[in-house]
Amino acid sequence: MLSFSFLFSVSEASRLLSFCPHFVPGLLSRKSNCFSSSPCTNSANRLRSMAVTTCLTWTQEKRLQNYFGGKQFSLLYKATCQGFYHHGLFDKCYDQGPALIVVYSGDHVIGAYMPVGLKNERVPIIAFALQETEISECKIGSHFFSNSCRNIGPSEFNIDLSNKKVNMHAETIKKLGLPQCNAISIEECEAFRLEDILSERRMKYVTELRKQLLSEIRTYKPYGNLVHQARILLLGPTGAGKSSFINSVKSIFRGHVTQQVLVGSDPGGTSKKYRTYSIKDGEDGNLLPFMLCDSLGLGEEGEGLCTDDIVSILKGHIPDRYQFIPTKPIAPGHGDYINNPSLKDRIHCVAFVLDAKSVEHLSHEMTAKIKQIRSDMIKYGVVHLALLTNVDNLDLITENDLVDIQKCVPVKSKVQAVHRVLGFALSDILVVSNYSSTWELDSVRDVLILSVLREMLWAADDYLEDLPCEFVEI
Repeated sequence: MLSFSFLFSVSEASRLLSFCPHFVPGLLSRKSNCFSSSPCTNSANRLRSMAVTTCLTWTQEKRLQNYFGGKQFSLLYKATCQGFYHHGLFDKCYDQGPALIVVYSGDHVIGAYMPVGLKNERVPIIAFALQETEISECKIGSHFFSNSCRNIGPSEFNIDLSNKKVNMHAETIKKLGLPQCNAISIEECEAFRLEDILSERRMKYVTELRKQLLSEIRTYKPYGNLVHQARILLLGPTGAGKSSFINSVKSIFRGHVTQQVLVGSDPGGTSKKYRTYSIKDGEDGNLLPFMLCDSLGLGEEGEGLCTDDIVSILKGHIPDRYQFIPTKPIAPGHGDYINNPSLKDRIHCVAFVLDAKSVEHLSHEMTAKIKQIRSDMIKYGVVHLALLTNVDNLDLITENDLVDIQKCVPVKSKVQAVHRVLGFALSDILVVSNYSSTWELDSVRDVLILSVLREMLWAADDYLEDLPCEFVEI
């Protein structure tokens, strides 16, 4: 079985036991296996088997990654572990492709970027300085690298590891926005290989995992065959991405992006009715073993879906295409009211859909409403999860981060906010990026969406398995 490093609840180890733990060694990890070959010093030899991490914070690394072409950083050399020797750095980085040398000195993070890497030939160098949120650069020109050289770089920007200092011309210092000085001391020096985040090898595994997830979902059968389709209800504030998630799932199984379910920015929401969507498999036209249910968004001050209607949905009393009236919940005697719903009409899993960019700004009224709805679900035994959408729109996050989205600091912060404000267990908070602003499918986003969907189906199974005997019916 395959694994993928980004499956999306924070703590789902039990769910991941079905996967091999070695999907792609070191995939986007900030840890390095740079000591797997013969080290240059005795201290490095003792550390061969240890995982070594960069001194860069996540935010610093992301800013540098985005600045230098969205590449992944693989740590090859760390001076405090392998020695402050030029030949040690050169041996590790020689002919490894594009390289980045980072020097740490107090509050300063400076370094050199070599687009073609370190070779026994003249290569171009770009000196840089990272100060808080800004990166400044200075093109140095080309320099001949050799293992016999004592220092790294020309006189304009020269890294002297043996003496633990960086020498720069005054003009270089000025362009980098650094304080004028003859030399900057080196506390730490690291070197990275820059490579594509989605290499051919990784994309092969992503593609295989996508096929596996599609197969699992297509062959899924609700627990005990109690129903033919697991029914999943999407709830959340207006504009959170409920309809977009349904469209995204439909798109994957159709093989092209579709916007069949109306999506918009109307403050009152675009889903005015209760809709149940059975999804056909594009391969054979058969209905898939789940149903996604959309509804009016949650609102404030008497607007949006009312809690009484939510209870009626959970119990299966509301039919497809029922038009909600926020001030008048459905009740027995209404022409559309289903008096004796069966198990297949009831909701088996609920996902609270929340926009990652606004989750920390929910009003007190909205927060209280969601907590009340959660209390009702606990009362009726309905398993519920939280689904954070639009995580790719958070600061510093790019499309490349979707492959390892749960490790991104901004995403971790939002997950913690949902846990803190709304009380969801960390293991019940999922993250997703919908097909809301692109017309081309991609395997990484597909895996993200399908993994979330699989979590929902597992949650539905938990609900069905826990049903009292008197409620079990086909």
